[in-house]
Amino acid sequence: MTDFSELLKTRRSMRKFTEEELTREEVETLLQAALMAPSSKGSCGWQFIVVDDKETLARLAETRSHGSQLIAGAPLAVVVTADPLVSDVWIEDAAIAAVLMQLQAEDLGLGSCWVQIRERETPAETAAGEYVRQLLNIPLQLQVLCIIAVGHKGMERKPFNEENLKWEKVHINKYEER
Repeated sequence: MTDFSELLKTRRSMRKFTEEELTREEVETLLQAALMAPSSKGSCGWQFIVVDDKETLARLAETRSHGSQLIAGAPLAVVVTADPLVSDVWIEDAAIAAVLMQLQAEDLGLGSCWVQIRERETPAETAAGEYVRQLLNIPLQLQVLCIIAVGHKGMERKPFNEENLKWEKVHINKYEER
């Protein structure tokens, strides 16, 4: 990427990936981005579970009725968790780390997609976070926010069209009904 504005325009959710595996360097670069994320009071309450085992990816794809199936086609998934006892803003801290990982993926020419887990249910109507916790042996104190699926892009997406920006959502100095 030549500049950050271009990176923001080209980063789109990718739901199809090629079968090409990620290199160790690519995975490390993604994780470095997440580990450099700012966190409240420098608490770094997040933790990341990296999954590249095909069978486990297939089971993670069953986490939700809709929206998680794409994980089965990804060569890598990063489960983003955080400890609410370490930070009262664990959701925000973990979300920032997840987004930085997605931006880093785009900068590497990779695709990614956020799969929401927190406050979602499995097809059996149980907590999706609990399903992921049991599948990956995640300790009770850690909460699962999301899963970031990452891989080589298996489809083309047009850059974000700036003409579609919703400037009416921006208010100056005070909220005004429009």
